[in-house]
Amino acid sequence: MGRVSVDLYPEQVGATLAEVRTFRKDLGGSPTNVAVAAARLGRESAVITKVGDDGFGLYVHEALRSFGVHDGWVGTDPRLRTPITFCEVHPPDHFPLLFYRQPKAPDMNLTHDDFDVDAVAQAPVFWTTGTGLSDEPSRTATLDAMRARKGGITIHDLDYRPALWPVLSDAPRLAREAISASKVVVGNEVEVEMATGLRDPEAAASVLLEMGAEVAVVKMGTRGVFGRRGSERVTVAPVPIKTLCGLGAGDAFGGALCHGLLAGWDLERILRFANAAGAIVASRLTCASEMPYEREVDALLADRGRVSA
Repeated sequence: MGRVSVDLYPEQVGATLAEVRTFRKDLGGSPTNVAVAAARLGRESAVITKVGDDGFGLYVHEALRSFGVHDGWVGTDPRLRTPITFCEVHPPDHFPLLFYRQPKAPDMNLTHDDFDVDAVAQAPVFWTTGTGLSDEPSRTATLDAMRARKGGITIHDLDYRPALWPVLSDAPRLAREAISASKVVVGNEVEVEMATGLRDPEAAASVLLEMGAEVAVVKMGTRGVFGRRGSERVTVAPVPIKTLCGLGAGDAFGGALCHGLLAGWDLERILRFANAAGAIVASRLTCASEMPYEREVDALLADRGRVSA
């Protein structure tokens, strides 16, 4: 549930936006990409979001269907335009984004009327994001949807993007409210620091569990990923790979996280698989259309000697 966009990736790697000559179009928006990633791994998925009444909105519907993602809860705002996002690609670690979500993105106008509350309540996995809490009415709709769930796995992606928050000081308070309604919380070191005040992965994970989560996952970039479930602590090393564009790696990680949780894997296996899925997307230019299949993730893990028995 949450953000969607049409992403435009420069085909000239290392060029600034002023220098780029051509772009490659792809589906975007973090929770939308997570739904695509889960579908690539064989899971039934749907996304609750909203687009504009324009050609890019039609593209979103067509792209979702082509990826096998249910688009029945993708609404249309009659006035606002479908967001677009431009990026620059400067490997290995500089990928600035330019968001066009003004005066407001349609996905921030999500209300209870845009989805089936019973279906949300019964879904085995429900994924929400911090950006969905950044403004109304999406904030209320997202929190109410989370509170409607009595079972299953609710995952909250801290997804902290300061440029998308009208009032930055609201972010930590709302993050804590969402964490208390979640079983799994995932974020990078900057995001967990926003929510807990702590940047150290192990210390921040402990606080996230104290806030109500059962599983805390902290992505550490080139240092891998740390996860904690109860007293179980797991640190997974990064998968060596040549990075082309790091954008979307976290979304591939998220889709794989959903897949592993649904499969009932142990925490270490989940994090190794998700880490490898993210690495594969980081080695490719775009995101949604280049989400990996399970066989690709398994092959990478086997090649790196990281498949557990």
